[in-house]
Amino acid sequence: MQIKPRQHLLDVWRAIARHSFQDGGKFDWGELGGVSSVADAERLLCLLYPATEIPSFRLDQPDTTERDVLRALEHVGTRLEIPANIVTVLSEFMQKHTGPDGAPTFAGGHYFRPRRPEDQVTPEQRQWGVVDSYSMSITLCLAALGFLKVYEDTTARSDVRQAVEDLREATRARLTAAMVSLLRSFSVNVFEPESDQGKRLIQLIGQGRQSDRAVIQQFSRRFKPLRATIGESLVLGIDVEEMLRDDNQLFECGWAWSVVRDAPEITDLTEPPVSQPPGVADNLPYVYFTVVALDGIQDLFSDRTLTLGLLDAGQQKLAEALRLRWEISQQYWSGIARFGETRWPLEDLPWRTTGLQLESEYYSLTVAAILVHDLVRRRATDDDLTRTVAIMERLAERGRVTSRLTFDDPYVHLHSPGATLPLSGAGKNGLPPLLWRMTDFSAHLLKRTVQLAELSRNIASQDRLLRLAEQIFEHLWARRIEDGEGTGLWDDIKGAYPELQGIPSRLSWSVTERVTECLVAARGLYHQDPIRSADLAELARHLLSEATHLFGKEQLEAAPSDEGGRGRAMRSIETRLDRARELVEQRPATAFALALPVLQELDTLAQARGAAAQEV
Repeated sequence: MQIKPRQHLLDVWRAIARHSFQDGGKFDWGELGGVSSVADAERLLCLLYPATEIPSFRLDQPDTTERDVLRALEHVGTRLEIPANIVTVLSEFMQKHTGPDGAPTFAGGHYFRPRRPEDQVTPEQRQWGVVDSYSMSITLCLAALGFLKVYEDTTARSDVRQAVEDLREATRARLTAAMVSLLRSFSVNVFEPESDQGKRLIQLIGQGRQSDRAVIQQFSRRFKPLRATIGESLVLGIDVEEMLRDDNQLFECGWAWSVVRDAPEITDLTEPPVSQPPGVADNLPYVYFTVVALDGIQDLFSDRTLTLGLLDAGQQKLAEALRLRWEISQQYWSGIARFGETRWPLEDLPWRTTGLQLESEYYSLTVAAILVHDLVRRRATDDDLTRTVAIMERLAERGRVTSRLTFDDPYVHLHSPGATLPLSGAGKNGLPPLLWRMTDFSAHLLKRTVQLAELSRNIASQDRLLRLAEQIFEHLWARRIEDGEGTGLWDDIKGAYPELQGIPSRLSWSVTERVTECLVAARGLYHQDPIRSADLAELARHLLSEATHLFGKEQLEAAPSDEGGRGRAMRSIETRLDRARELVEQRPATAFALALPVLQELDTLAQARGAAAQEV
């Protein structure tokens, strides 16, 4: 199934508008609205992310809103009502997720689940912040600030302008709080090689092919510069210099699931003081939450953020601190994934976590996602990218996205009920232990595949990635809900696996939002120039050289009796030759296609001229 970003995004918008907006454009939050800041942010990003990332989907300038967009959002309002209603919805979101003290809240809500069937998540635990919310809030706040910056200049209504100003202030406060919380959620876990975790890390990266001592020495050499960077440069929200002085110790870094217990407060800010609740998470990095954090942080230094000047001075300082952690995490996990000289640890599926002793293809995908981040960061087009393509293909097959389910297939758990993560530290002080569940394996896989396709400049690799992306998208599109609540949205697992009749459809904003992200990413892929073939460019230049010479020869010959027809043909040939010369470097295949019929037409003219000369 070919991915058609515009058509499919309009289908998603049409379904969201039908589900979430009542008559008159009033937003229907439903009974779970305001319970989880993660779910609410995901829901709003399904609408706002395409509107701020794709020019033809913009809603902040009513006079330029395109007709098919207006038809898809007819439940939201008219051309002039849509942006005003979006301001109202964003304002309601900010109010719902603000505490009694006026500080933004980042509650995981019903996304937190008990680890034991007999337990129940307490109201206190439901209010805990989570990295998913911090990261989603960064993306949502930046999208909202960019939207408001353009929209406020298009309306003269005083009440709307006041609402815009109030929303901007609340959005900036939430953005700062999310950035501070992400800084305080960063974790550096140092441990001895002889510890249980140390032995598991040595086994993971050594793969039993070297002695433990050799692995430790290689780890120390490979990560010595990174160890120094962590110890010397991380100054906000963490204190690790003492822990990293011993080069013989092992370490992991990345994001915990929430603010780390005993994480120091961040006070060196130009903003007014930000509420900083005490941490609840153990000092243990998770690859899943690291990927989530990386996705949000990269929006802080996107071209759009920089061009519109969306960050104030204090936020820019926080963004730089987050960017350093963004780069450190990518380098660390990319190095772990590609450790050694032969087979990568990442190629040994499935991935085994060292801290919590978990094993799943989902964890392989999350590590692969960090590797994709690193490949994009350094614009890699070498062997690393080709090997990563093969990993994606294997994950799609093992995850039963491109292969069929077998009888009593154990891999169906990746999709329903989904992979689960125990939240380390959540069960202390007499509270029940918690889980975090991920049901977005297919959408996550599609997003990373599209990102790799956009990065690849190798025709064979990109072709493999495009075929894989289309297969994954076909699987996902089959999982849309066909009737009842959330029609046209996700997730109905039976659509892809008809044999699983006992699993009911369930509206998932998590999966819906990630599919929306994938479609935006696919638009970026198709928007860039096609890969240039050097061989085809050389052949196109040869064709153009011959065509130019023959065209000049025709211009020297006497005009035939049909001067008008010949003249038009010659002008058409000259225009196509000029166009082919313009395209030969960037789009050689198009230049080739233009030059070939020109040569045929020139040959036809030469034959006609020869026949006319014989008659004379």
